[in-house]
Amino acid sequence: MGKMRATRMIDVGRMVCEEIDIPPVADGQVLIKSEMASICGSDLHVVMMGAGLNHAFPCPHGYPGHEGIGQIVESKAAGLEEGQHVLTFPNPVVGECFNEYQRVGENYCVPLPESDLPRAHLLMAQQLGTVIYAMRKHPRDILGETVAVMGQGSAGLFWTYLLKRAGAAQIVVSDLSDARLSVSSQYGADVCVNAQTDSLHAVVGDVTGGNGVDYLVEAVGRAETFRESVDHVRMDGGIMWFGLPSVDADIDMRFHKFFRKRLHAASTYGAQDEDGASSFREALRLISTGEIDVSPLLSHVFPIEEIDEAMHLAHEPHDAQALKVSIEFS
Repeated sequence: MGKMRATRMIDVGRMVCEEIDIPPVADGQVLIKSEMASICGSDLHVVMMGAGLNHAFPCPHGYPGHEGIGQIVESKAAGLEEGQHVLTFPNPVVGECFNEYQRVGENYCVPLPESDLPRAHLLMAQQLGTVIYAMRKHPRDILGETVAVMGQGSAGLFWTYLLKRAGAAQIVVSDLSDARLSVSSQYGADVCVNAQTDSLHAVVGDVTGGNGVDYLVEAVGRAETFRESVDHVRMDGGIMWFGLPSVDADIDMRFHKFFRKRLHAASTYGAQDEDGASSFREALRLISTGEIDVSPLLSHVFPIEEIDEAMHLAHEPHDAQALKVSIEFS
C-alpha cells in the first residue's frame, strides 16, 4: 500500500519519526489517514517518565498515541465507510495515533458531526470525553458547592468548565502556568493559584473559612499532588483522583488524615471502552455546537517529524506558555 511516516519510542524521553510500510487492516478495523493527533498527559507519563510502559524498546510504531482525528481510507468494519472523517480514541497500549496512517477497531472511532470548526477543535473531544465519562461514572451533585481542581492542563480545564456548568458555586484551581490559569478564568474558575508562588492550602483556607472544599479533583497525577489532595477537603468531603499516576511504584498517602476526615474518593479509567462511546459523542456535540470554545487550548502544533521536540515541550510547557500540544500530518 505504500509508505508512511511513523513515530517510535526508542527509549524513555526519546521518540523518532521513521518511514515504514502502511500496515494491512484486519476484520473489524478501519485504516485512517491521520490529520492531527494530540499529546495527552498520560502520553507524557509513558514517554517522558517511563511510567505504565506496555512494551519493550523499541516500542510499536504510533504508541502510545490515542487522541486522533482523520479520514477513513479503508474499512473492514460495519457502519464505517471510506471517506468518513472520524475521531479516534484507541486504548493507548495499541494506539497508533502518532502514525500517518492508523489502524483502529470499529469501537474506537466515531464519525465527526457536521461543523465549520477546524479539525483541531474537534480533536479536543477525545480529552473532553474522558472527563464527561468520569463525571458519569462517579456522579456528584455539586450544586452550590465549593470545588478545587488541581492541575489546569486540558483535562483540568475541562473539569473546571463542566463543574461550573453543573452548578459549582465557587471553583479554586491551581497550576504552575499562568497561561493555563488565564484560560481557567474563561472556563469558570473563581480563584486561580500559581502553585509555584502561592499556597493552595492557604488560599483554600481563606475561601472556606478553614473548613476545606466540598469536592476536589486531582488532575495532575504526580505523587506529591496525590498526597496533598486530602489536605484541601473538608470533613465528609469527596475527591476524584483523575490524573494518571506518573510512577509505577506505590505512592504513600496521608491515610490518617483521609480516615479522620471520613473522606470519599474515586478514580476512573477506560473511557475508550464505554458502550456506544456516548461520552465522546457528547464531547463532539458540545464542541461542534459552540457550547464550549476550545480555541484557547490550541497553543502549539508540530509536524510529525518533530514528535520528539513536541513531547519535550509538552513535558515542560511553562516557559513556552504551552497548553495543548498537537502534531499534524500535512
